Amino acid sequence: MTAAQTLSRGIRMLEIVADAPRPLSIAEVSEAMEVHRSVAYRILRTLEEHRLLRRDDAGKIRTASGLAVLARSVQRDLQTAAIPELNRLANELSMTAFIAVWEQGLCTTLQSVEPMHSQRAIVHRPGSRHGMDVGAPGIAIQSLYTQAQWESMESTVAYREAARAARIDGYASSEDEVIQGVSSIAVPLPATGPIPAAIAVVFASNAQDPHEKIVRALKEAALNISDELS
Repeated sequence: MTAAQTLSRGIRMLEIVADAPRPLSIAEVSEAMEVHRSVAYRILRTLEEHRLLRRDDAGKIRTASGLAVLARSVQRDLQTAAIPELNRLANELSMTAFIAVWEQGLCTTLQSVEPMHSQRAIVHRPGSRHGMDVGAPGIAIQSLYTQAQWESMESTVAYREAARAARIDGYASSEDEVIQGVSSIAVPLPATGPIPAAIAVVFASNAQDPHEKIVRALKEAALNISDELS
């Protein structure tokens, strides 16, 4: 196995464990990686040595403290500016609030905050990823560009008509696109550095909260973050 292949498999293991909704067994990880269990064990031991993964008392694999150290350097200024606004949004609206970025063709959650006193909030973890062709954050990020600008970047994702509407309205919304029964509203974040971003909330599609209230709160948060970064 080449060094490049070993590195690729190590990164793949990190992605699998980080994306999983619960700790995984070595058998589950090796199956997801499509490698023999002995190969998965060798990769796991290396990642454990660097405190990127760990095994709990039941032998299940979890993320470890080393990942948090690495994450602190990713878009540090944006995260620092966003966290107070995400906390305010989450607790004011009783919804999970998050920052999404366009990175390597995917819409990736950079930071998220769940409300403190709500049992109904949708769980949305940092590191969650999906295509740019679904979900309100992807539309909001697209709305930072004209159709001509977007197409000039030779993205494999088509420019959505909803992005043009979001350029006019200043926000985007989606329902049942990423997860059935889940809706999202997002506002683009201008001037956030080299990575385009949006601030958003997720909630059950049957929620009765008026969209006007959510949109206003998101726009205010986006403005505050942009002011902080300028």
